[in-house]
Amino acid sequence: MLIYVDADAAPKSVLRITLEAGAKHGIPVITVSSINHEIRTEHHIQVDPAPQATDMEIVRRIQSNVPTIVVTQDYGLAALVLARKAYAISPGGLWFTSDNIDRLLAERAVSAKLRRGGKVRLRGPRARTDEDDRQFEESLLRLIEAIREP
Repeated sequence: MLIYVDADAAPKSVLRITLEAGAKHGIPVITVSSINHEIRTEHHIQVDPAPQATDMEIVRRIQSNVPTIVVTQDYGLAALVLARKAYAISPGGLWFTSDNIDRLLAERAVSAKLRRGGKVRLRGPRARTDEDDRQFEESLLRLIEAIREP
């Protein structure tokens, strides 16, 4: 099993929790980011700053014979991960699945259209809480166990 982290936008606490879970379960955690981000982990891959370079590097590395989890908040990357028969989880602990990814992508498209039309103005994301970290950790550990079960 492998865990990849889309480290371009992963909160530091999510990275820490993922690294700890990987160490606890003997799973290598590989972080991937553009050269614009300073990430220091044992297994880190830097890519050029081109749009989607991080996403494409993660997708390219998924092997069908190795169970793989990808931590990302990017719905597009999650859809590509699912297409490769791997698993994707958000920093909030949401498991991306074939049952929810189409709806999430559609909602993202509608929101983008509204923003472009000036009808919606978004504030930034709310501050991450200890409860967010607890939910992510519990969800990640459940996903690891679900994959390991025969």
